[in-house]
Amino acid sequence: MADARPGRPTAFARTIWRVVGDPLVHGAPDGPLTGIRVAVKDLYAVRGHVVGAGNPTWERSASVSTVTAPAVQVLLDAGADVTGIARTDEFAYSLAGRNAHFGSPPNGAAPTRIGGGSSSGSASAVALGQADLGLGTDTAGSLRVPSSYQGLWGLRTTHGSVPRDGLVPLAQSFDTVGWIARSASVLAAAAGASIRPGADVDVDVDDGTLLVCDALLDAVEPATAEAFRGWLATTRRPVRRIDLPPPDDLAETLRIVQAAEAWRIHGPWVDAHPGALGDDVAARFAAAATITAEDEALARERLDRLRTRVREAIGTGVLTLPTVPGPAPLRTATGDTVQRTRLATLRMTAVAGVGGLPAVSAPFLRVEDAPVGVCLLGPAGSDRAIVALARTLS
Repeated sequence: MADARPGRPTAFARTIWRVVGDPLVHGAPDGPLTGIRVAVKDLYAVRGHVVGAGNPTWERSASVSTVTAPAVQVLLDAGADVTGIARTDEFAYSLAGRNAHFGSPPNGAAPTRIGGGSSSGSASAVALGQADLGLGTDTAGSLRVPSSYQGLWGLRTTHGSVPRDGLVPLAQSFDTVGWIARSASVLAAAAGASIRPGADVDVDVDDGTLLVCDALLDAVEPATAEAFRGWLATTRRPVRRIDLPPPDDLAETLRIVQAAEAWRIHGPWVDAHPGALGDDVAARFAAAATITAEDEALARERLDRLRTRVREAIGTGVLTLPTVPGPAPLRTATGDTVQRTRLATLRMTAVAGVGGLPAVSAPFLRVEDAPVGVCLLGPAGSDRAIVALARTLS
């Protein structure tokens, strides 16, 4: 059932917005987010509208939401206005920001490059100044990747710290609420309004020490590693090197558990609607269908061990690394190139995903005249603390 549209986007805007208003939903008249315009990823329920999940077949049969998702409502209660519902990759099962049905939201910082996904529309709206805050999700990097590609601030929160009710899931072991903004102050304000009280944990950076893992730096492109090391030197902070589980083990474990959960949630719908998905997402679901119960069980055993190892290695410190292996691929990049970039990116983003930990991407690097983020990853509950630390490093 289609939702009523207060305003139909132009052809260009339709790559960013599914529905947009002036605003679409008014927030409370007063609060810490008064004047902030929010782009809501098209996975969250907004009362009076359907959830399209990036797929027109799904959207046509979706029921109009009668209750707004808590992650949206808390922003409205804090005074923010919802400008519109922003595009997403189909079912958030991508990191590229390419949608076979609606096109690719533009990269507001590097127009010749892809914008990154799956919180792609929200990121583009923020980068282009059409919104001040993007509400998105991060399962395997879907907030951090577009933030890095478009020179934005992005925060993946501690897994479970913000309610996920009213959110179309992809993989519930990893699905996490978060935000994208042009400034750290707006990001901090969103976190302050949204994260459950009493969830805060401090980080141990009294002597200024930052944690670095050489295996992660070995996984990035040489120019990115050089830029990161140069930035790290400018911070003039002590560095302590730590060992983490191999990046390939982290990425593959996340991939298998994510795929098993995605197929369990959406597989029946995918089977009932042949041809409804774009080729890349269809291939991903086809691969997910081949994950056996034994595959999943073994991966879950590894996940528990790896999560413990990641959390113990980081302890109460802050790990810093490039958010992604390099700048966003060009918009003309082939599907094979984008897929290789996806796999390389998972080696970086899986640390927070497997650990269930908060991670902020800050727009600190330029590589090949395009943005690349620096990621600060802290212990569970340190969401606000790592944003505050990142602000001091900017």
